[in-house]
Amino acid sequence: MIYSTATIPVNPVGETALTRSQAWAGLVMKARDAREFLPANLCTRCEVVEECATHIIREVTISGQDLREIITFEPESKVTFFQVTGPREGAIVNELFEDEAGALQLRFYCYIGLRGKEPNGPEEQAEQAWMDGDKGYKTALLSTLKRTHQLLGEGRL
Repeated sequence: MIYSTATIPVNPVGETALTRSQAWAGLVMKARDAREFLPANLCTRCEVVEECATHIIREVTISGQDLREIITFEPESKVTFFQVTGPREGAIVNELFEDEAGALQLRFYCYIGLRGKEPNGPEEQAEQAWMDGDKGYKTALLSTLKRTHQLLGEGRL
């Protein structure tokens, strides 16, 4: 099983401050269409195929891998991505929270396994190292907030 986490400030020095509602709007937009929120060319297809009051189901191609995800929303707080098909199984969470100083933070964490691979085997160990490294999920957090700040500047939030 793989566990990874990263936390970044929503409002780094030098950026126009996002409110919780604006940061939340960015997370919802990312869930609906990840292509413009993830690093360039990482997500090449993103289509919502079903939606209801509590969740959406989307089909995406990320890093050349086709996935189907059920995405649930806890308004203004948490977006959870359950990977139904694809190489991984488990949950990936994006969560907004205030730190002890009251600054708004965005945290990623996941509990996942690799389908058809040995638990804690070499493939999972390599995936763990990638997730915790400089090119892992932290880059997705950074690009998500960068795009959300751009949308604010464009008056689209």
